[in-house]
Amino acid sequence: MTFLDKFEKFNRLVSSWFEWAGLAGLLIMMFITCIDVIGAKLFLRPVFGAIDIVMLSQVVAISFAAAMTLILGRHVQVEFLVTKLPRRVQAVTDSIVFFLGLFLFVLVVWRLCVHGYHFQTGGEMSATARIPLHLFAYGIALASIPVCLVFFLEFLRSLTKMVQR
Repeated sequence: MTFLDKFEKFNRLVSSWFEWAGLAGLLIMMFITCIDVIGAKLFLRPVFGAIDIVMLSQVVAISFAAAMTLILGRHVQVEFLVTKLPRRVQAVTDSIVFFLGLFLFVLVVWRLCVHGYHFQTGGEMSATARIPLHLFAYGIALASIPVCLVFFLEFLRSLTKMVQR
């Protein structure tokens, strides 16, 4: 088993754990929405802060599932032009794209940590439920680390394809 295979196995393991957190966010979002609609329509008692809870649960669902979505190839890709190119040019193109993706998500992690710090020191909270927002900024930053690892792995793979051909 090569280093890249071990690295991929590690990425899949970490990303699958994070995917469960994303699933929990999705389930919370569905549960709160159902309870809120039933409470508001039948009992005239909506759930306090339902919009805040659903909004923040959506952030958790999306960010924590991103790495596994990337691993499974479920993100939108435009590759109809690239498949017509020679293999080496494809590998060069992939290397550039994966490096730019890695660079972008490293910036995302860094800026979310800074943003979370500002939320924390400023005492920023959600509008109605008063949920601290810094936890979610830090959480998204944490959830973006496996995305960085996936981009790094794919970048290394594209470099090896470029050298082999």
